[in-house]
Amino acid sequence: MTDTRNAQQEKEYVVLIVGNTDRWWTTMSPQERADGYAVYGRFAQQLAERGHTVTGGAELHGTATARSIRLGGGPVTDGPFAESAEQVGGYFQVRTSDLDDLLDCCQPLAELGDGIEVRPVVTDADRRQ
Repeated sequence: MTDTRNAQQEKEYVVLIVGNTDRWWTTMSPQERADGYAVYGRFAQQLAERGHTVTGGAELHGTATARSIRLGGGPVTDGPFAESAEQVGGYFQVRTSDLDDLLDCCQPLAELGDGIEVRPVVTDADRRQ
């Protein structure tokens, strides 16, 4: 059987982790956090095993640490840009030629209680269109 993954053009995607970012630090026990981090570790390992390349990513501090500049400029203010129960809590940047498989790999992350949004990165070729 031939692996057709490399026959398709690789693209860069950002896997956004969206939810109640503060719950990891306010309502989850240390064991629940450790179990959650283990799921993220298995996610990264599975990506590598299935031919995806993680090119970046980070967990973000909670929204209380955010500094924002509102639309149209103005002073820097404390807090998130938008008051919402769901905020970006982290991201992975992944290069792959198999979006469907990437989405399949993301399923266990959603089971932790956060939403997962996968979006393609804008390329120079996209800008020229």
